[in-house]
Amino acid sequence: MHILVTNDDGPPSNQSSPYVHSLVHSLQAAGHIVSVVLPHQQRSWIGKAHIVGASVKPTYFRPGTLHQEDGTVHHLPRGSNGEPDDGGDEWILIDSTPASCVQVGLYHYFEDRGPIDMVVSGPNYGRNTTALFAMSSGTIGAAMEGAVCGKRSIALSYAFSSRNHDPIIIAEASKHSVKLIEYLYANWGDNVDLYSVNVPLEPGVSQNKVLYTKMLQNKWSTGSCFEATDPGASEDPELQEQRLRIESEMMAGKGAVSTQKDDSTAKLKHKHFKWAPNLGDVYRSVEENAPGNDGWAVKEQMTSVTPLQASFMHAPNIEGEIKLSDGQPTVYSIVDCDDPYVQALVDQALTRRLGGKARSQRISDISELPDSSAPVFQYREYERLNFEHIMCRPSTSLSNAYIIRKALIRKHYLSNTVANWISKNPDSILRHHFKPAFDFELDYAEFLDDALLEAYELRESMEKNEERPESQKEWWILKPGMSDRGQGIRLFNSEDQLREIFEEWEEDSDDDDEESGSETNEALVDTTEAHDAGIVTSQLRHFMAQPYIDPPLLLPSSSNRKFHIRTYVLATGSLKVYVFKEMLALFAAKSYFPPHEEDDEVKDLARHLTNTCFQEGGSSNEGSVRRFWDLDHHVPGLSADWKEKIFEQICAVTGEVFEAAARGMMVHFQTLPNAFELFGVDFLVDASGDVWLLELNAFPDFAQTGEDLKEMIVGKLFEETIDVAVKPFFGLGSNDGKGDMKLVKDLDLGRKN
Repeated sequence: MHILVTNDDGPPSNQSSPYVHSLVHSLQAAGHIVSVVLPHQQRSWIGKAHIVGASVKPTYFRPGTLHQEDGTVHHLPRGSNGEPDDGGDEWILIDSTPASCVQVGLYHYFEDRGPIDMVVSGPNYGRNTTALFAMSSGTIGAAMEGAVCGKRSIALSYAFSSRNHDPIIIAEASKHSVKLIEYLYANWGDNVDLYSVNVPLEPGVSQNKVLYTKMLQNKWSTGSCFEATDPGASEDPELQEQRLRIESEMMAGKGAVSTQKDDSTAKLKHKHFKWAPNLGDVYRSVEENAPGNDGWAVKEQMTSVTPLQASFMHAPNIEGEIKLSDGQPTVYSIVDCDDPYVQALVDQALTRRLGGKARSQRISDISELPDSSAPVFQYREYERLNFEHIMCRPSTSLSNAYIIRKALIRKHYLSNTVANWISKNPDSILRHHFKPAFDFELDYAEFLDDALLEAYELRESMEKNEERPESQKEWWILKPGMSDRGQGIRLFNSEDQLREIFEEWEEDSDDDDEESGSETNEALVDTTEAHDAGIVTSQLRHFMAQPYIDPPLLLPSSSNRKFHIRTYVLATGSLKVYVFKEMLALFAAKSYFPPHEEDDEVKDLARHLTNTCFQEGGSSNEGSVRRFWDLDHHVPGLSADWKEKIFEQICAVTGEVFEAAARGMMVHFQTLPNAFELFGVDFLVDASGDVWLLELNAFPDFAQTGEDLKEMIVGKLFEETIDVAVKPFFGLGSNDGKGDMKLVKDLDLGRKN
């Protein structure tokens, strides 16, 4: 939903407005778009007033740290006068009333965010129970303004009993309020214009009952709400409001007594007055009336929900208890993986990590949920994910994949993502950790010249190679844009070699057609013995050529075989990026030789490719999958902490490439607040110890880890994914920062459903 938030207490302040930042944070965390317009100062007890004839002027507030008073106020919004817009939150403050905030918010800002679905006013610093409070409440007045503008509106108030603003209690009340707001919006009563909600600010409030109530109709019974004062003395309105709050919670019941000395004979005495209502009238009326009203519910530490019409009348026929959830929620899970290796480990992680926190119940399909809003977690193959449910239930439905992430997982998209980012950010770390690639499309070898017209740097390299000695030639690696498992990968250093590669595929296709008696089809198809399986024509139309990294880092203890590092990266919500510290080193099947030292035109790709599909069977493949941190401690030419330095580079490069996709290729990488995804990210280390990003894979082949490292690497990975991505989403706590998931980027793009 798009929710407009206002209040009558002004911008965040531990003294006068301690709750609004927490509510906004919780609404955003639940997946809602939140726009905020607040009075620039305290405006309590002002009702639904507008200041006639006054010119309303905005300022702009940038919230700081939750529960700390480090927000800043600015006279102009971000992006004005050449100031860069960093995309952070920016609230609007206006020098008027809460009701005016609603008018300004609904009609004069936020058009680019789509229509506003609901107005939430509050949380008020103190209760708004009974008519005496409600009739003067700026919080309810703002909700009333929203109602008369045709918007569903909720006035939210926190009834506190202590001025010690415990962040844990406030966070519980905020999450509880978000669930209630979502419930009321989805179950809006007939003839209801607005709801007045009062939440007791007490530990465990989310476990107590939530009741529909009626508003107690009470009256001032002990005299004036004003106290006569010395005309020479004055009290700051905010200090006066603070004093009233303290008296309110202490249930002060004594009437006001004038202290003005009468030393004049004038018929009318000159006096000043200050606001000093006898709040004992309110509490006494609650005690004297039968249970069922809003004041009684809050006194009993239950959340009160009072349905109102815009005339302050009860909406009829709405009563009873609202059941949001019990104390220990049931999280339904659907685990549906094609690979038994993955299926078993995900099941195990859910049992180990959710068993003590919630009742985790397995189902096989969304249709088995007791209701569509029940909390559910899907870990499924991409094609079987129920994305419709994910999009419709942003606060209760969690999935293990983003819908769109081509900017990272398609080879040519990744290359363009990095190139565009570097062009806009010349100092980016990606410039020194990713080899620029050239992509082209080709159906038939005879059209190679045309396909390479735009790849002028590639053509220039191959032309220079004609004059270079063999040992100094620059080699390139050819990759089909949409293949996997090493299919179609070749090495070349000249246009003739490149042409021969494509002609080889055409010849294989001719042979296959003749044997089958089919018509000749010269489209490119790879059927070489090294791959066991051919590539369909569509996979061999889009190609990438990338500089070959030579020399790679070689370890004598591993027979000088080339290796790459498989890193598992967790992306959550909108958007945090974590690198899992436990990494794999995947080794080639045979000892490495530089391309220029090989015979037979580099046919033995098993020396150059570290894909696990090249390591099936044979004693030479022993130790092909190893734990990265178990590699040699001492490597010639590198420092003793070479592994730590490589991990630091991997973390920095990973964070940067995700930011490049999220900020620079938003069309092709779209995050969701209720999704996470595990990526397999591959890096190659050169002989100098520098890390080079190779590619990112969605739904990586976890089974390549094998049995020996199964529990240590993949089992632990899934368990920490549950801790970091699943448990916080369902409000079950988090071990974020306590395990092997290292946070490398926290963008919080604010993208909501």
